[in-house]
Amino acid sequence: RWTHTGEKPYKCQDCGKSFRTSMHLLRHKTTHTKEKPFPCTTCGKSFCDSSTLLIHQQTHTGDRPYHCSHCGKNFQQRCNLRKHEKALHNGMSAEDTEEGAAQPPSSSRDKEYMCEYCGKVFDFRTALRYHQRRHTGEKPYNCQFCGKVFGWKTSLRCHERTHTGEKPFKCQICGKVFGWRSTLRSHQRTHTGEKPYKCQDCGKSFVTSGQLLSHQRTHTKEKPFPCTTCGKRFSNSSQRVRHQKTHTGERLYPCSHCGKKFLQRFHLRKHQEDLHNGEEKKYVCEYCGKALRSTSNLRDHQRTHTGEKPYKCQDCGKSFRRSGDLRRHQMTHMKEKPFPCTTCGRSFSDSTSLLRHQQNHTGDRPYPCSHCEKKFLLRSHLRKHEKALHNGESSEGP
Repeated sequence: RWTHTGEKPYKCQDCGKSFRTSMHLLRHKTTHTKEKPFPCTTCGKSFCDSSTLLIHQQTHTGDRPYHCSHCGKNFQQRCNLRKHEKALHNGMSAEDTEEGAAQPPSSSRDKEYMCEYCGKVFDFRTALRYHQRRHTGEKPYNCQFCGKVFGWKTSLRCHERTHTGEKPFKCQICGKVFGWRSTLRSHQRTHTGEKPYKCQDCGKSFVTSGQLLSHQRTHTKEKPFPCTTCGKRFSNSSQRVRHQKTHTGERLYPCSHCGKKFLQRFHLRKHQEDLHNGEEKKYVCEYCGKALRSTSNLRDHQRTHTGEKPYKCQDCGKSFRRSGDLRRHQMTHMKEKPFPCTTCGRSFSDSTSLLRHQQNHTGDRPYPCSHCEKKFLLRSHLRKHEKALHNGESSEGP
């Protein structure tokens, strides 16, 4: 009721600030007493109220219980979900679009339907039923490809694109396509330079909320993701996943040409581009006749002829041909090195530099010279060698 009238009947006797609910007042009072009676059992950090503790504990568990039914993204807090829906989906909440919008507008709205689990009230029974799936865990929508189940039809549709490869969202600036609208919006910021997520500690801004969250841990020194095998802790889950594969030896991405397996899809693609680049090349450059494997590779290559550099660094103004080159460069401003070597502990700003470094430990030299059988750590070293000793003739041919 108070949300409509604007009335705030609960007043703090210490500072005079008023609140809509007694719970909000109680929470506020702890800012005066400095009391933090709710400790985290995992790391010992204390909080002034149970809801803040609960939000913090989700950084340990990785739990993100608030689900956007439009694009499949998950959030730790309901307020972040609402902000996301307001910014990216015209302010339409899941209840509005999936259920509420389908209901008759006036006469039936006199009735209220209360959630038995949390007390939240809805205008329509169907909206209540939809909401209660958050509590019951009911997932009535089944993926026909892998059997995975979902609570919302829109989530199922988003997931199925991982099987079908459908990418319906296209960037109008560079032509790159994406499976999700949210991924397209993040990508478009590499062109516009928009960085809407600002760190309150140092003022630095970021393209995505995930980048901001990772950055904030450089201030808090929080590492909420422990390895279940050796106990080593990491500031984000992707670092932990990469690390855990060093224990299992798991290499999920096999090369269809030679059978070699890789820890990351990126490394597989790089391997195929470097060593199997004579196969399956359908896209021909109009400037030099070189054939490429994909339209994105062709676009990147053609920029070496046109000189186009559409990806600009907002910190120093330097421009790049590829978004990956821009991301790597931006790390030099952030001084962040999120890719640690699991053998010696040295950290790197990008996965390519880490991979090169790790080859020093493994002795792996993946670039052989077809003229004299000598092998090299980097492709650039192979090319220098060929230029110096074999009249510049490339192993890869013309």
